[in-house]
Amino acid sequence: MPTDYFAQDPRTNLQRMEAGDLYIADDPEMGRRQQRAVRLATRYQAAYAEDADAARPLLRELLGFLGEQAHLRPPLYVDYGSNISIGARTFVNHNLTALDVAAITIGEDCQIGPGVQLLTPTHPLEPQPRRDKLEAARPIVIGDNVWIGGGAIVLPGVRVGDNSVIGAGAVVTKDVPANVVAVGNPARVVRSL
Repeated sequence: MPTDYFAQDPRTNLQRMEAGDLYIADDPEMGRRQQRAVRLATRYQAAYAEDADAARPLLRELLGFLGEQAHLRPPLYVDYGSNISIGARTFVNHNLTALDVAAITIGEDCQIGPGVQLLTPTHPLEPQPRRDKLEAARPIVIGDNVWIGGGAIVLPGVRVGDNSVIGAGAVVTKDVPANVVAVGNPARVVRSL
């Protein structure tokens, strides 16, 4: 008989997810929200191909917050979109994957290279809970004036400080302080700015 991980917890899986607790992604409302995000991201990409400025309202509808003069080149891949905040004058290049099960906050004046992945979901290390489809998420915070090079991956719970640079292809597994350059896998600070 499968383990009932939530026998004493009356919350829905959506409520557990929103609280940052372990949950199973089988809540029908989660499915509706994910489908909404796919639909809006697809519509945004099609509209952008015709007129980038005219497509902006779709992006505003998809994201939780979009600052003035922030620009995202499609395609854009998200779980929900509504948990993403992008500051003013930030530029995001093609193929951002932002799995926003938890909040993703990108500051002002950032440069996000092509193919960057911002990944908030986590899974248990123990085999059985993972087999039972338990998951959780931890927020990602990117400070102001951060440059993230193409193909970089930022893992759950990471904070990148203001003015820092993340090298192309880096895998950021832990917090990066402000005013540094971090490169490699796992990313490590190689110089101060």
